[in-house]
Amino acid sequence: MVLQDEKRRLVTGVVTFAIITAVLWLVKGVELAGGFSFGTLGILPLQARGLPGIIFSPLIHADLAHLTANSAPFFLLGAALVYYYPKEAMKIFIQLWLITGLWVWLFARGNSFHVGASGVVYALASFHFTNGLIKREPRLMAFGLLVIFLYGSMIWGFFPDFFPEKNISWESHLMGAVAGFVMALYYRKSGPQPKQYDWEDEEEDTETPTTDIPDDIAPGATDQTAPAKEIQISYEYSPDKKPKPE
Repeated sequence: MVLQDEKRRLVTGVVTFAIITAVLWLVKGVELAGGFSFGTLGILPLQARGLPGIIFSPLIHADLAHLTANSAPFFLLGAALVYYYPKEAMKIFIQLWLITGLWVWLFARGNSFHVGASGVVYALASFHFTNGLIKREPRLMAFGLLVIFLYGSMIWGFFPDFFPEKNISWESHLMGAVAGFVMALYYRKSGPQPKQYDWEDEEEDTETPTTDIPDDIAPGATDQTAPAKEIQISYEYSPDKKPKPE
């Protein structure tokens, strides 16, 4: 039964995020086929016309290389979210999506549009990794280590000086990571939990053996009904008498 439930959650996660990832490619396909760009639907910080980007920006990518780089981690981390958090997965995913976008709109540079799913990718990675640490649950910790192994270089995405290109939205990376951390704390009681062990102290028999004492005999008294007989042995020795030979 447990294996069937895990298989169902795994299949659900794979199918769900395969569809969402396919939508990202569909959007880019429409752009390429129509010869235009949806870039103006991205996030333009602190401007009203940039507010729709909170919803649409993760669907839009600058080029195929940008989309390709985001697709694999987006799919893997999203499918894992459904697997580990089957009841709250989509709610968590939508919240990470919107919170990351809102914070980018509030705090990012305001002279350009911010597009791409990398902010959501950073949010998912941070969410999984933080949960693995605070819960100390073996499966989550193992997945957190996998995230570090596969995407450990993502940390450099927080520092704009490491990118010679000035069109990298490091603010999206940073805001996504912070959003994932905050949401992991908020959902720390959801999903897999570390096993609890109840240790029961064994009761030790501390009773001392007692002897049955008749009720009619007071402590310290002796039983007078059966007096003990004393046996006396007398030795006589006379130095003047010699033993008789037999």
